[in-house]
Amino acid sequence: MRVSGRPPRPPLSLSRRHGAVVVGLALALLTGACGSGSGGTGPGTAAPASASERAAEAADRLAENTVVPLEGEPPAPRLPVTVESSDGRRVTVEDTSRILPLNGGIAEIVFTLGLGDRVVGRDITATFEEAKELPLVTKAHDVGAESVLSLRPTVVFADTDTGPSEAIGQIRDAGVPVVVLDPATRLSDVTTRTTRVAEALGIPSAGKALNTRIQKEIADARSAVPEGSRPRVAFLYMRGSAAVYLLGGKGSGADSLVEAAGAVDAGVGSGLDRPFTPITSEGLVAARPDAILMMTKGLDSVGGVDGLAEIPGIAQTPAGMNRRVVDLEDGVLLSFGPRTPLVIDILVDRLHST
Repeated sequence: MRVSGRPPRPPLSLSRRHGAVVVGLALALLTGACGSGSGGTGPGTAAPASASERAAEAADRLAENTVVPLEGEPPAPRLPVTVESSDGRRVTVEDTSRILPLNGGIAEIVFTLGLGDRVVGRDITATFEEAKELPLVTKAHDVGAESVLSLRPTVVFADTDTGPSEAIGQIRDAGVPVVVLDPATRLSDVTTRTTRVAEALGIPSAGKALNTRIQKEIADARSAVPEGSRPRVAFLYMRGSAAVYLLGGKGSGADSLVEAAGAVDAGVGSGLDRPFTPITSEGLVAARPDAILMMTKGLDSVGGVDGLAEIPGIAQTPAGMNRRVVDLEDGVLLSFGPRTPLVIDILVDRLHST
């Protein structure tokens, strides 16, 4: 993650953390961040004393780009199980020996539950180290039925946005159970999805244990929000090469994270009741963001902070004037998985720092 206009640092690929990386590493060593092998905010370690220390440890964890499985032996699935699918079907899962999650956040949940060695393929959004060598079964976010079936999965996880629908139909027609989940756009969706994935895999107790861990980590992150600080934060989704310039509003996903970090989503605050709206200079000025939040690839696609400042309206906002831009790696910012507490740790520090 980068924050322009202050000692910098961002995401899975935290190659541009600048001076903050050095600070983060030093703080991690001083506070015993590697404690029990689960990272700074993981189970079994003492909570850091300040938001900056928590953020430094979280950045360190994201730089490692790995997941932290539940402690103990991997859970043993109790099958068969029949679960509700978000497309209105009841799906029976009889075999979890070859799991294929078609969503990066879901993949992260499966690995963290301890069944990562059963995962046979990945979606383009599964960018963490444990998954990166797995066969890719999506192209530009579209699923290829032939690629999926070639991996002989015994259960497939998707969400209602996964497509095309014809491909999902072909997978089902081949006799593979497909469990569909609702898209994750709110912080509460992290534990909801964990519960549903664990139930479909026949390991509900592991799901409860992981949720307990996640809820504690989120509570610890939110406890570091400073009193009296409510910065306005605009989430910008940009893909410069495709001329995509969008301002996040209600339901973007980032609005929930910004709120959890004790800030105000500037798009929501300016009346945007849709997840995304094309950016206009008038809209940006009306949003009055104190800080801008972006995905790293999106920021890179417009030429970094310097290029972002050239977009009409950016320079007229408090965020643009002060070059306050926070970016996090694409595969983690809106993943709504077990590493989401780390995102909140970083946002609490970066968004409230002056």
